[in-house]
Amino acid sequence: MKPSRRNFIQSLGIGVAGLGTSHQSIAAGLKPPKGTKPAADDQVLFVGDNIAVATTQYGKVRGFILRGINQFLGIPYGADTAGKNRFMPPQPPAAWTDIRPALWWGNSAPQIMEKRYANTYASFVDHWNYDDVSEDCLKLNVWTPALDSQKRPVIVWLHGGGFVNGNAIEQDGYHGESLSRLGNVVFCSINHRLGALGYSDLKAAGGHAASGNVGNLDMVAALEWVKKNIANFGGDPGNVTIIGQSGGGAKVTTLMNMPSAKGLFHKAVALSGSSLTGTNKEYAEKLGLNIMEEAGLQPGEIDKLQQIPWRQYIDIANRAVDKLADDAKKMGIQRGGYSPVADGTYLSEGPFFTDPNHFSANIPLMICSTFHEQNPDRTDASLESISLDGVKEKIKPRFGDKAGQIVEAYAKNFPKARPIEIWALIVSNRKNAIATADAKVSGQKAPVYVAWFGWQPPLFDGRMRAFHCDDICFWFYNTDLMLTHTGGGKRPRALSEKMAGSFLNFVKTGNPNGGGLPNWKPYTVQNGETMILDDTSALVNDPDREARKALA
Repeated sequence: MKPSRRNFIQSLGIGVAGLGTSHQSIAAGLKPPKGTKPAADDQVLFVGDNIAVATTQYGKVRGFILRGINQFLGIPYGADTAGKNRFMPPQPPAAWTDIRPALWWGNSAPQIMEKRYANTYASFVDHWNYDDVSEDCLKLNVWTPALDSQKRPVIVWLHGGGFVNGNAIEQDGYHGESLSRLGNVVFCSINHRLGALGYSDLKAAGGHAASGNVGNLDMVAALEWVKKNIANFGGDPGNVTIIGQSGGGAKVTTLMNMPSAKGLFHKAVALSGSSLTGTNKEYAEKLGLNIMEEAGLQPGEIDKLQQIPWRQYIDIANRAVDKLADDAKKMGIQRGGYSPVADGTYLSEGPFFTDPNHFSANIPLMICSTFHEQNPDRTDASLESISLDGVKEKIKPRFGDKAGQIVEAYAKNFPKARPIEIWALIVSNRKNAIATADAKVSGQKAPVYVAWFGWQPPLFDGRMRAFHCDDICFWFYNTDLMLTHTGGGKRPRALSEKMAGSFLNFVKTGNPNGGGLPNWKPYTVQNGETMILDDTSALVNDPDREARKALA
């Protein structure tokens, strides 16, 4: 079965004049350091006593050089978060005197690991990478072309998985080596506290006032480490871009609204996820009290809560969420749980991006989502032949009586899209992405650039479509590494060169133009300028506006 991506692109109504316009790839003008591409059959890995040794404020670290890129894995930026440090703001790590090996990934943050690989298809496609899990998880990774004083732009990757799951190397496509080489940049990725251990608001129960946001404060601590140390790795602390996908995209927008993050980054990218408010403070504090009750403890007995094994604590915290479900709905919260809390101190209260004088007002933002974030039929070929009436029935549980109207609106907007594609487009709609773009450009002055990723891999008989996570490896120039997302080869690489080049220009200047994609105008509420990313890319004006109206 052939993917229908080209027909779908045409159904957007893109004029011929808008197609195929490109610019010289950024790769041609960046001039990576000499020796980053070894000749065939030459040694590519170098590790030893005096190889890749860098200084941090806590002590020296020893990494390795692979294919010309210095790599440092598992560098501590914070202390162990177990025991007395649980539910507390991150503390500095203990300094060391010997050279510390930075040759392997840091521990993943505590999360439920049982049945992590139970879904064979998901495990194959995303090629999950998990290692040890512990509360000693405040570690980061660095890829850099050279340990010199060149002051390269710095990229900091915030992984997906909501605020509950994931780690900095969960997928092969997260690795920073290829992009570091292509763009002559420093690439960092971090682990931080997640779920109930990162976002249990215990203030009302006698805990620290920051307890509901310590997972995000970990990210701030990592960015502070970058500011103080990245120059020793050839990076520029005055030019830092944060980028995250899915839950990582929401991490980006929450960091843009944390007072303590001011001055620590200068550009931001949110892929397939964002948020415009934090968790309701009243709900979060009530949930914290419920945790104490579920644990059989009295308010104030935080020290006892800190001693419960982390896996047991997650179960206690999740039971507290379940028992608060009815109250949550009365408070207008449809999906409770653990994420950053809008406490007005550590995270802004009220809607994000409304203050024209806020530090985030000066930070350019790039937003991207995929056509088919949720694709119903990757492993179910029978759904390929579903009818429009069948789609209406399928989406009724989510959209109720409006299901029919929504399906008709999308079918009219995309007349050449088949019913299965209409289904995927509806459940993957851009409503949140556009709401974030509208809020940012309406309330603040820095530009916003919006993209919509439509490239479809020739895998699973063409049924993968432009799925959630597929664009990451394109931005990071890893299409030949993340083969289970792309199939590999020249076709995905051609688009990746343009996307990575444009991303690198954004990282350098706050403007993606000149990287290989067509002329990319900043987003406006009036026109909804959107870069369609596919084999042939094009800038179009709000291609799904009429369909989205039905979602209101």
